[in-house]
Amino acid sequence: MRGNRDRNRSKRGFTLVEVLLVLAILVIIASLVVVAIGPSLESAKVNAARTQIGAFETALDTYRLAIGDFPTTAQGLEALWTQPGDLANPGKWKGPYLKKPVPLDPWDHPYQYESPGSNSPDMPDMWSFGPDGQDGTADDVTNWGQE
Repeated sequence: MRGNRDRNRSKRGFTLVEVLLVLAILVIIASLVVVAIGPSLESAKVNAARTQIGAFETALDTYRLAIGDFPTTAQGLEALWTQPGDLANPGKWKGPYLKKPVPLDPWDHPYQYESPGSNSPDMPDMWSFGPDGQDGTADDVTNWGQE
């Protein structure tokens, strides 16, 4: 009789306390992972914005070779994807100069563009507002003054 009781006890499964203990351990592990990965994710977004701005610079150089000058501030980066309607000689436009339409930055804001630039003598100014979404703050990602 005693052998049957021991066999039935081993077939019962997990108690509620055991299940809650496992869930608590999983929550602790998940929160540690999020805390460890959070800064890496933000750093990856900054690197992605810098890479995208670098790609814009390459496309802008090609645009300038074809047209003779950079797009105006009013034409913006969109001139790399679609021909501006106000070009003096539309036949010179050989675009698109980007493989895809101009994307938003990694924080879902439009990239900023100013030509002629006030920070770089050879290139228009391009920047992203960065993680805080505010212009002119320390976390802006720019094409000037980078390490």
